[in-house]
Amino acid sequence: MTTPDRIAVALAYDRETDHAPRVVAKGRGEIAERIIETARAHGVVVEADPALAAALSFVELDENIPEELYKAVAIVIGFVLRLQR
Repeated sequence: MTTPDRIAVALAYDRETDHAPRVVAKGRGEIAERIIETARAHGVVVEADPALAAALSFVELDENIPEELYKAVAIVIGFVLRLQR
């Protein structure tokens, strides 16, 4: 997820081991740019959702996303899964 002022948040989710998606990287400005570049270099889909990225930027690293963001994140995950088919 990214925002126009370059906030980037990377999520990870393993259906087998994770209770919910968790924040594995986040940053603003130059750090956000590096997160985005690294994701793209590894074939990870980058989705721009300013409101969601801003909300997720308050989640601590390696913490699960809060329940109130489940639906919004599920929509993004569904979009990414459809792109990968």
